[in-house]
Amino acid sequence: MSSTTTTRPAANRTSARRARWWAEVGWRYPVAVVIIAFAVFPLLYVLSAALNPRGSLAGSSALFSTFSMDNFAALGGTAYWTWFGNTLLIGGISAVGAVLMGACGAYAFSRFRFRGRRFGLTSLLIIQMFPQTIAFVAVFLMLLAIGEVVPELGINSKLALICVYLGGALGANTFLMYGFFNSVPIEIDESAKIDGATHAQIFWRLIMPLVTPVLAVVALLAFISSFGDFILARLVLTSEENWTLAVGMYQWVSNQLTSRWGLFAAGTVIAAIPVLALFLGLQRYIVGGLTSGSVKG
Repeated sequence: MSSTTTTRPAANRTSARRARWWAEVGWRYPVAVVIIAFAVFPLLYVLSAALNPRGSLAGSSALFSTFSMDNFAALGGTAYWTWFGNTLLIGGISAVGAVLMGACGAYAFSRFRFRGRRFGLTSLLIIQMFPQTIAFVAVFLMLLAIGEVVPELGINSKLALICVYLGGALGANTFLMYGFFNSVPIEIDESAKIDGATHAQIFWRLIMPLVTPVLAVVALLAFISSFGDFILARLVLTSEENWTLAVGMYQWVSNQLTSRWGLFAAGTVIAAIPVLALFLGLQRYIVGGLTSGSVKG
């Protein structure tokens, strides 16, 4: 009788622990499986279409029913690699420029006190409330006018598109970096000034290494934004040799009668590699804290 009485409380405790585990932790696993399946399926779908030599989505219900590299080989007969180089060039310069311009602006707002500082910060915040789509017509007309004076900054210029990207992202990047710069103790600046350091030396040698995480985030966001942009690139770039991947590959599927979905899927798979490589390369900075990469024992 006593053994039976002892076993029941133990079983009840085990059942209670199991129920509490499911209520607190266990339910997350099925939810995670559903989310992962929801996120992975489009990737598998695109990869299957890229490996399908038919060049259509007719056999989409049977993933990986055929395996062929014909679509990847066919990219060499198109202007894909020219578009790929244009996209990397525009995205890389836009990312570097966004980091430098945003960091300089954030440092000025964070460390200096000048007339119009509060108004400038407020203006940056208000400007970000308006969607960029309302500025497309203004951007087009502005580039037309500038192109009459400086053709290198007019329509169908990659440099003009880079300038548009930098101007559109300046406010958001500056405001994002401003909060991170404020988290760096100002005593560091004061100690460096006592030792005779200039503002440039403080900025490049002290502040920039401390704010590496936010620089990596801004660079990644700026690169991805310009890499996948279609509307502005389609608006500014008119000739095929200047197109980016988003504009060029859209032409393959814009006509329902001559859609080349196989090439489109193959190009998408290859285009994902630079973004993935950049994310993996910057991951240690993105997940790092303020002092994890700056304080060495």
